[in-house]
Parts: sequence; C-alpha cells; structure tokens
Amino acid sequence: MQARIGFISLATSLLFVMSQPVLAKEYISQNTATNVIELYTSEGCSSCPPADKWLSQLKTQADLFKRFIPMAFHVDYWNQLGWTDRFSNKANSQRQYIHQQEGNISQVYTPGIMLNNKEWRGWHSGKKSWNVVQNAIGILKVNHDEESQQLRINFSPEHALDEQQMQLNIVILGMGISNEIKTGENRGRQLNHDFVVLNHVQKQVSIDPNNDSQKWQASLPNIPASGQQQSALVVWLSAIHSQDIIQATGGYL
Repeated sequence: MQARIGFISLATSLLFVMSQPVLAKEYISQNTATNVIELYTSEGCSSCPPADKWLSQLKTQADLFKRFIPMAFHVDYWNQLGWTDRFSNKANSQRQYIHQQEGNISQVYTPGIMLNNKEWRGWHSGKKSWNVVQNAIGILKVNHDEESQQLRINFSPEHALDEQQMQLNIVILGMGISNEIKTGENRGRQLNHDFVVLNHVQKQVSIDPNNDSQKWQASLPNIPASGQQQSALVVWLSAIHSQDIIQATGGYL
C-alpha cells in the first residue's frame, strides 16, 4: 500500500513539473552562414508595396529563421512627400547610406533589397529562393530567459577570430501590421507589413582569444506596441568596422 502511495506521489510530482510553463526559448543558427534579406522601404513610396508584399510571402516558408531571415528597414527620407512613415527612423536610413559607402549597393533607393550584404534584384521576378555559397561560419546560439528578459548569447566560430571586439545587433521585428495611408503617394491604400524592424539595439562585445566559444549577455530590447500580431527576435554579429552580417539567428518570441 505504501509503495502504491509513493508511486502516485511521484507521478503527481512529475505531472506538476511537466505542467509548468517553459520560461526560456532558444534560437540556434546552423554552422553555415544564415541568409539575411534586408528590405529598405517606406510607406511614402508608391513603388514599395510590391516589395513589402514579396517579403511578407516569405513567412510561409519552412526555412524561415532557420536558413534565412528577412528584415524590413523603413527609411525616413521619403517622409517629406506628405506621409510620415511611423516605422521609419534616421538610423535605418543611415544604415542604407553606409551600405552604399561600403560598396554593398550601387545607390540609395527604395525599394532596395540586399541579400547577404549585397544588392539583390531577384525579387523583381518573384523569386522566393536564391542560390548562394554558404561558408562555414560557426554556430550562434541565443537563450532567452522569459522571466528575467535576459539573453545569453554564445558564438562558436568555425575559425579563430582575429577581432578584439565585435558588434552585437539585437532587433525586434513586428509581424502582421496593417496601416491605413491617408496622405502621400499611397493615399487611400491599406498597407500590410511583416518583418518590420521596430527596435534595433547595438552593443560592442569583447572577444576572448583564449576561448573557442564566445559568451555574452544582454537584455531583451523593449518590444514596441505597434499593432503587430506577433513579434520576433533577431540577433546577429558584425565586425566593428563593417555592417556586413557575419552570422545571425532568431525566431518568434
């Protein structure tokens, strides 16, 4: 009888533990470089909605956040055309200008799409796939503690790093956003957006040359309430002297 009571007690304890909510999420890249798509767009640009629609179609692909990550940077240099894009900011515009300075794009324009740090026009023909050479980079792992809202970040590079510091980028994306445009070139249109960069935080992190695995910690950035149906997290690494994305990972929050 006592053995039966002990068994029931153990089973009840296991059920209790299994019923507790998971308070941590983990995002892990592959060893090869994650394909990153950057769309530079604006609600004040009449030619941008087709590019926004193309980007939104990528959310149905099975490899989303596994082999590729899309991001939409809304720029502010079209705001003077009669409509202020509420998702735009100078930092997004500046990022595109620096890409031009670094030779990654021929000129600054919208809609402009970059694939793996280079200008890409394949979306014009409706392509949903791309052929790229995937080099072995290393695994980027992010653990999100939902209770403390802390991110524990681990990068295990394929080869030794020469840098003493790197740039850690943490972004909050907004999914399923709808906005009615009342003035400007898109007046009267209902625009739908996905993968919108709502918050972008950068942090310089030190490299330990004596360690094969680099570890850092950061706080989850504020998640703006911008009418999104869902939010996502993206984390990537770049060198201090370049905006080129080295490795990235992410997923839905």
